[in-house]
Amino acid sequence: MQIFPYILVYLGAGLMVYNIYGFVRFARKMKSRAGMNGEVRILYIPIFLLLMFLLGYLLVAVFGKVDWIISGILFGGSIFVQIVYILLDRITGRIIESEQLEVELKAAEETNREKNAFLASISHEMRTPMNMILGLDSLALKNPELAPETRDQLEKIGRSGRHLMGLINNILEMQSMESGRIAARQEIFSLEEAVGQVSAIAETMCGEKRLTYRAEIAEGLPERVRGDAMMLKQVLLALLDNAVKFTDAPGQVQFIAEKLEDAGEKGCRMRFRVKDTGIGIAPEFLPKVFGLFAQEDGSYTNRYGGSGLGLPAAKQRTELMGGEISVTSEKNRGTEFTVTLCFPAEEEKAPAGADQEPDAFSLQGRRILIVDDVEDNAEIAADLLELEGAESERAKNGQAALDLFSSSGPGYYDAVLMDLRMPVMDGMECARRIRALNRADAKTIPIIALTANSSETDIQQSLEAGMNAHLVKPADAEQMYVTLREWIGKAQEPGKEGGSND
Repeated sequence: MQIFPYILVYLGAGLMVYNIYGFVRFARKMKSRAGMNGEVRILYIPIFLLLMFLLGYLLVAVFGKVDWIISGILFGGSIFVQIVYILLDRITGRIIESEQLEVELKAAEETNREKNAFLASISHEMRTPMNMILGLDSLALKNPELAPETRDQLEKIGRSGRHLMGLINNILEMQSMESGRIAARQEIFSLEEAVGQVSAIAETMCGEKRLTYRAEIAEGLPERVRGDAMMLKQVLLALLDNAVKFTDAPGQVQFIAEKLEDAGEKGCRMRFRVKDTGIGIAPEFLPKVFGLFAQEDGSYTNRYGGSGLGLPAAKQRTELMGGEISVTSEKNRGTEFTVTLCFPAEEEKAPAGADQEPDAFSLQGRRILIVDDVEDNAEIAADLLELEGAESERAKNGQAALDLFSSSGPGYYDAVLMDLRMPVMDGMECARRIRALNRADAKTIPIIALTANSSETDIQQSLEAGMNAHLVKPADAEQMYVTLREWIGKAQEPGKEGGSND
């Protein structure tokens, strides 16, 4: 029986040899890492001690009298060293892995920053010529003497241009949503007005495609609610655009806005439904309809167009507003999308200018300062304003605009249309300096961003710089008129000065 303790000692010695090899390999791995040469020297100490232990094992086995207690202690020591080595190797491996992940994360963040900068740049470059194309198209269509064939061609140019802009917007907005840079704003707006604007645009879209349009909008909608008016309109217009796109003449599109219940101080719950008599969606595809780039049939893209981005964007926006969206459909019979949202109510106030004539804040005779370094863009904006009877002056950059405003008398300009990216001084810096001037109208004059910069960050920064609204090029002419009227009207409220040249 005395041979077994010796066997145990030799097994311990063999395990110690393996441990020494492991520590040597571990030291080499650490030495290969950048900046670890000095720290690796400390690993030579346990290697030396383990060699001494191994020598002690051999001396005990050869010259000593080994019993079960001594052999157990020696073998247990080898096991303990083995456990320490395994733990050290695994902990170090986790640290190295964590460092590698951190490096990869920083690289991914840098790549993402570069991608965002590229998207912002390419968006600006694409929107600038599109602004000219759609702006000139809009101007040309206002000519009452156009030949029917020419008018039809211009309308087709406009539809194609708006479709291209829709693709650009959806791609950029989906990228922004995925990066978490878009959040629903909490602003006070008129629910009735927002829904009415959506319905008017939908009626125009249906008219262009010779579809029947029906709108059923509940009466008594709250005048003032809190939420994101722009995001709400984007969701509803995306659904209406989808309905128009996949419905052939002489089909029908229906827009229904229902007030589900009063919520007292909490506001109201609204249900919006968009119904069409179009091609419908197969039951097996319905669960995928909100998926990114989802297309039920590739041939539909050639026939109807579309990128598969509109519905996913609508779903994400709805969820950002705390709402729900659903769809029902029957193949070749039509589709119905339903959006349910809750809007907190705000205290009712008389709208600005309620005691004045309806056209008191028309653009007739107003003087607008257009700030844009691209002459063609400024000319288009000036021509659109001229159609409404407004006058305009132009500044080529922010510094020139600041000089013009500073040298003018109080109330000389009624509003400013401000580009953001310009040489010498950008639009946001110009807005900040105008607001800081020591004159009353500097605080109240409407400054409206009119720019190709469309990201949520750009919008937030322009508002923080003191601008009142943010229009993205190519801005719809009617949208520009409505925005100017609204903010010029607010600047004329009792108790406020400036913003008028009357």
